Amino acid sequence: MKYTIDATNKKLGRIATEAATILMGKNTPDFQKNVLADNTVEIVNASALSITEKKRSNEVYKKYSGYPGGLKIKTMDQVLDKKGYGEVVRIAVKGMLPKNKLQDRMMKNLIVIE
Repeated sequence: MKYTIDATNKKLGRIATEAATILMGKNTPDFQKNVLADNTVEIVNASALSITEKKRSNEVYKKYSGYPGGLKIKTMDQVLDKKGYGEVVRIAVKGMLPKNKLQDRMMKNLIVIE
């Protein structure tokens, strides 16, 4: 089933929570944790999200390679400049999905349109 979420003037966390719930299939009566739901989520108008200036400068994304000195830190402003609003939405949704083998398969069902 295909769901469309309009992100105009909405907060990032509210959009990400709604998308993660649908991707996991928790909105259906036949929900099972170990089965991939047949849902596709399309988020439109991602560039019209309501993100405050303080959040843009203070929100930090960390990535660690496992090697000494391998911690990479980026702010939301840097991610927005380099990859756009779609990447910020993807990071938020991925953080709300379960950390298991289905996570990557669920993320393939997420479409973000700026």
